[in-house]
Amino acid sequence: MHVLVIEDDPKVGKALKAGLELEGCTAVVSRTGEDGYFRATTEGFDVVILDLGLPGRSGMEVLASVRARGITTPVLILTARDTLEDRVQGLDAGADDFLAKPFAFAELLARLRALRRRGSGEDRHHLRITDLEIDLLARTVARGGVPIDLTAREFELLAYLVRHHGQIVSREMLAREVWKEPSRGTPLDNVIDVHITHLRKKVDRDESARLIHTVRGVGFLVRSGG
Repeated sequence: MHVLVIEDDPKVGKALKAGLELEGCTAVVSRTGEDGYFRATTEGFDVVILDLGLPGRSGMEVLASVRARGITTPVLILTARDTLEDRVQGLDAGADDFLAKPFAFAELLARLRALRRRGSGEDRHHLRITDLEIDLLARTVARGGVPIDLTAREFELLAYLVRHHGQIVSREMLAREVWKEPSRGTPLDNVIDVHITHLRKKVDRDESARLIHTVRGVGFLVRSGG
């Protein structure tokens, strides 16, 4: 895997490069937004690790400019700025994943491998987290091999949450991306909450490991464990 690391902190950049190369990857480190943008748009990479707090051109500006050029290389934002607003802004700008510092290197590698598979088209019709499997073409869902009967809206909602597993998804994001009603006069909060309740009953059932979590006052989160 060929990785571009856009990170201005020399210690972090050096550690990422060393760790990636120990795993058999090749890594190039850019320490400014301008150089990172140039490399991302002129060289071929399997995935980009992007810090937000860069000198000169910010990480968000780099991301928006890369996407504006039509470049679809998967981008993982790696940053100490871990607010909901940062996550929403990054995803809206075209990021594929978001990992906050400090982080476990094993998790970073797993996310990079998932992004590479997604970017190369491997297994792009299936989503998986623990024992939950979603077939996007057949529009079927199973957990532990047991089929789960979902409505069309519940299916779209679950698929969206799983695509963003490990990330907090706000009600505003769901209204915009799942319900396709970003400018609705009456908020969809109650409708979304009802659908989440129904979805949780079907997906988590009596499972000891719950997948769908509510982050009070913020939104929802799909993650394994707990």
